[in-house]
Amino acid sequence: MTTARHLHLAVALDGAGWHPAAWREPTARPEELLTARYWADLVATAESGLLDFVTFEDALALQSTDLNRHDDRVDQVRGRLDAVLIASRVAPLTHHIGLVPTATTTHTEPFHVSKAIATLDFVSEGRAGWRAQLSKPLENPHFGRRRVLPLPEPGPDGLPSPDEIADAFAEAEDFVTVVRRLWDSWEDDAEIRDAATERFVDRDKLHYVDFVGRWFSVRGPSIVPRPPQGQPLVTALGHASVPYRFGARSADVVHVTPRDADHARAVVGEIRAAQQAAGRGEETVHVFGDLVVLLGATQAAAEDRRARLDGLAGAEFTSDAPIVTGTAAQLADRLLELREAGLTGFRLRPAALPDDLDAVVRDLVPELRRRDAFRAAYEADTLRGLLGLGRPANRYAAARS
Repeated sequence: MTTARHLHLAVALDGAGWHPAAWREPTARPEELLTARYWADLVATAESGLLDFVTFEDALALQSTDLNRHDDRVDQVRGRLDAVLIASRVAPLTHHIGLVPTATTTHTEPFHVSKAIATLDFVSEGRAGWRAQLSKPLENPHFGRRRVLPLPEPGPDGLPSPDEIADAFAEAEDFVTVVRRLWDSWEDDAEIRDAATERFVDRDKLHYVDFVGRWFSVRGPSIVPRPPQGQPLVTALGHASVPYRFGARSADVVHVTPRDADHARAVVGEIRAAQQAAGRGEETVHVFGDLVVLLGATQAAAEDRRARLDGLAGAEFTSDAPIVTGTAAQLADRLLELREAGLTGFRLRPAALPDDLDAVVRDLVPELRRRDAFRAAYEADTLRGLLGLGRPANRYAAARS
């Protein structure tokens, strides 16, 4: 049985891996990055390790080494498939693992995201989630409808104002609110499907969401009935106080990037305080630590791999998340130390695919099991169930009754 001491584990899938030279590894499959089979194979590997879920990266612009503008690099992976469509393609080929694509909140509409993730929840039979991500400035020219704040650059002149940051995340919070209301806009038993009485739907159990805010005015209802999970999982990544508050108010899983146990403890405390202030003190909100992993049979082997990849890239690999270079046992030590600081799970970013994903499943998972820190079997049929989250009541049905 799952215990409170068991870790939750997810992996973040992106291209050939998170190291910019990963696509040049002998085991990489760069010619297959735009095929369904490539992604299906990666998710099948993750599911064989009994991981909770996988996330799929996405954006509305090409990858770039510069957060605010396109670069002219030709030696790194550029181009990707739509994350929601990848997840929908993989869903029928998997059985237990959660599927969490990224969909941005700035240049999309809540109605579109709500129906896409609801559809994924039906296709996967209750294993869908959504990683809500603000759009990046380099995406703006693709749309041209409005200016969006730049991400911080070195030097005070490059920093957005506190008001701009607050506005961006307030918009994202409204976006998630609309999506969640649309998921509830059909009551669970709204579909009657009774040919004898010629009634397919009970119209009284479809509801207008009637959301009017600064950024959105959405009437509803959705065109997709209520998803199997009621509310598919919502996740968000944060690196500072404003996104922490956004996650605490809006998400089921908040991803953070802890430097060490003390930093993790402080971040968890901040998120819990924001959760309490938002009236969610009684709800389960997971805080997952994001770590880039570059594994080897020995510490020296892992360091050699990293040095070789850095040499191919022509620069030392850096990341917004801590980079763990070492053995599976050393990674297990790190995870358990951070768990004691209050983290309930981890999203691991494989530096190179499939090598580091294989190492997570082949070496890390058995190591955690030996320490009684990870499950021996899947114990729930839905993603919410895997994470110990109940199926929420429908807000409109509760109000009507």
